[in-house]
Amino acid sequence: MVEENSDSFGRLPDEILCRIISFLPCETALETSFLSTRWRGLWNLASVQQSTVDNIDTAVANFVTCFDKLNPLSHPRLLQLHFGESKVLLATLAANNKLKVDFSAGEKEFPTYFDWKLLLNHQNAANQLCPSTSVYVKALHLKSVDFLTSEAVSSVVSNFQFLESLKIIECNGLRSLYIESSPKLVNLTILDCPHLEFLQLKSSKLRSFRFRGKLPRIWPENHFNLADAMLDFRQGPSTYSLISSDFDPALLTIKNAHVVTLCRWTFETLIWPSLLPMKEAFKFYKLQELWWIDYSEEDYNTDALMYFLKLCPALERLFVTVDPKSYYMPRASTILKKSSRHTQLGNLKVVKLEGFMNQEDENKLVKDIKELVTVEPLIVGASNENCTRILTVAPSPKHAETSL
Repeated sequence: MVEENSDSFGRLPDEILCRIISFLPCETALETSFLSTRWRGLWNLASVQQSTVDNIDTAVANFVTCFDKLNPLSHPRLLQLHFGESKVLLATLAANNKLKVDFSAGEKEFPTYFDWKLLLNHQNAANQLCPSTSVYVKALHLKSVDFLTSEAVSSVVSNFQFLESLKIIECNGLRSLYIESSPKLVNLTILDCPHLEFLQLKSSKLRSFRFRGKLPRIWPENHFNLADAMLDFRQGPSTYSLISSDFDPALLTIKNAHVVTLCRWTFETLIWPSLLPMKEAFKFYKLQELWWIDYSEEDYNTDALMYFLKLCPALERLFVTVDPKSYYMPRASTILKKSSRHTQLGNLKVVKLEGFMNQEDENKLVKDIKELVTVEPLIVGASNENCTRILTVAPSPKHAETSL
């Protein structure tokens, strides 16, 4: 009798099991695939619907508005929408009012270039489609939106009045992106959109901007002070016609940032030429954490990093990664002049070096860093074998004299 009870759940037909899975949070639904061979693909069959591209906005809106946060078991958290020829939309409602809309599961085609306009938080809250017990989407993740689906997604997004965080990932064919939002939007992430050439932002309260991919022309219509800026442009510029003045508006947005990720080539080619006429009047006074993406060369040059560090008097943490695949401008570093004013770093606590091809390059950078600091930071090196080594053995002579 015990054996029959233990197996009764497994005798349920797939349709009922899929229905049960559809009510689970996304992370839990995924975990059911590890129960047995039979369960492996059931989570992916939950809440399957057939539709057309013209009805995507209606289907997603109904999916969100029908979910009752006070009675989460009354409506599925998963939506799998099949449309067109071999096109699939997978929408999931996750914790903390997060909605993920993913088009990557469909059949891949050669990308068609498109321009995308997103108008966020434009309607009055009184016109919000959701009843009071529904989920107010605060975080939205959009993956693999393309020419065919961009208009429908724009229609869906315009109804989210409380959107605070937006992430756009792997949108092939996206050539230009215009985002206009109310002050509610504070976090924007754009990752791996290989064809993006122009990015226009009309938002006054952005606090976090994270970008990975080729550097597009960035035009912030309104000035905003970022606290966290990840500018991972190691793939190089999207167009070779970029000049330093094109980057000036973006430079002003990171001036008061606390955390910055920056590529060496970006500083050498686009930032340093703009700073040179200012004679070091421009400083990153609030910068506490710097992630510096360097490129490898036969004769490793630290001038660009040393120049930048002298602009960051409050820096506490420094992470340097040498990426042999990073883009670089040939001979750009040879025209970089050293700063005439000797700025010392009195708050630097931790330095981590990663990806260096040889010990000599590491030692050269450590020596130059020690010339800038007034306190001895912890300096560690990470090799390709995930082995961490402490590089700071003894205080430099300058620090020893200070202690005496």
